[in-house]
Amino acid sequence: MSTTEPRRDPYQSVTNLIIEHLELGTVPWRCPWQREIGMPRNFHTGKSYSGINVLLLGMRHQPSPYWLTFRQALERGGNVRKGEKGSLVVKYGQFQPKGLAVKEEQTDDPKQKKRMFLREYTVFNASQIDGIDFPAMSTTQAMNKDERIAVAEKIVTGMPNPPAIREGLRACYSPATDMVTMPPFGSFESADKFYLTLYHEICHASGHASRLNRESLVKHDEFGGPVYSQEELVAEMGAAFLGLEADIVRDQHEQSAAYLQSWLDVLRVTEHKRWIVNAAAQATKAVDYVLDRQAVMAA
Repeated sequence: MSTTEPRRDPYQSVTNLIIEHLELGTVPWRCPWQREIGMPRNFHTGKSYSGINVLLLGMRHQPSPYWLTFRQALERGGNVRKGEKGSLVVKYGQFQPKGLAVKEEQTDDPKQKKRMFLREYTVFNASQIDGIDFPAMSTTQAMNKDERIAVAEKIVTGMPNPPAIREGLRACYSPATDMVTMPPFGSFESADKFYLTLYHEICHASGHASRLNRESLVKHDEFGGPVYSQEELVAEMGAAFLGLEADIVRDQHEQSAAYLQSWLDVLRVTEHKRWIVNAAAQATKAVDYVLDRQAVMAA
């Protein structure tokens, strides 16, 4: 009998962590990182983390934005303190089958194409590492109400190739007409809630065929269907990411039991183990489109 431990599935590892937080009453994508300390980034490469890694590191609530693997810490003359618990991050890579003699773009044979895979890494926060002089913390001061509204509105008006936005009875996005409908501004409890709702809809719109051509939007099925649920997760995460650009975070009390349970029911399905990783990647692309920028992912 083999004593070799079975290889862990990175998709399942990530999904299990998200489920664990949902079960504790926390929605990771509602508050994905601490804006006052900035985006998490790898100190060795200088690059910011993106996609699902923003959620995974944000859930740890560490005081520094800087992270290193155990090996990277050693290479820089430092060491991780004994007993410290690392944090999971993941990275996409490509596997090229042996004997690949034809360039990928010249063949339709799936056996001859490069294959994508997901790999797990463990990283440690600067607060867990000794022997390295990390930069002094420069905290970001919270915006006041007027500043938040100004930045929030600039995000909307700055979106390239934007959809039409009209006033209506309920918030929704129609791919057929490429139109966002929003209730009147005054019908919302606050400007923050108005913009978070609007961000949800323009993140949907980012997937239109004339923009990112996102499969979960263009192949939309009925309400409650699997493709619909994937697209909703993309828009939920995208809205949270955009909200933090304007210093807007949803209140904890908005994380209702019904909302939590709805996502638990979806993510507990074995066939959906890739959803959270893929949705976070698509949400990052949606946000980069809306903000008209290119993301640089940490190595």
